Amino acid sequence: MSLSSTDIARIASLARLQLAPDESERMLGQINGFFDLVERMRAVDTTGVEPLAHPVAAIEDITLRLAADVVTEPNNREANQRSAPAVENGLFLVPKVIE
Repeated sequence: MSLSSTDIARIASLARLQLAPDESERMLGQINGFFDLVERMRAVDTTGVEPLAHPVAAIEDITLRLAADVVTEPNNREANQRSAPAVENGLFLVPKVIE
């Protein structure tokens, strides 16, 4: 897939961007370069290749480090709910919108 200058002008218009002619040409080259890279990646035969959780896993066994599941901030619930119009049992109350 390759874009033309007209395509770049349309995309810029949709994004509400005003591009100078040299900027438009630069964008055209960059976007077409991206599409060329995608096409080269699509051309690689990946049949039988298992997905990796981490790229280094192809070289060595790694164990992903997980952060401890602990509370690290003070409980400011009451202070945060002071400005709420309605609170009950520590929960924000909102108007019913679906019957």
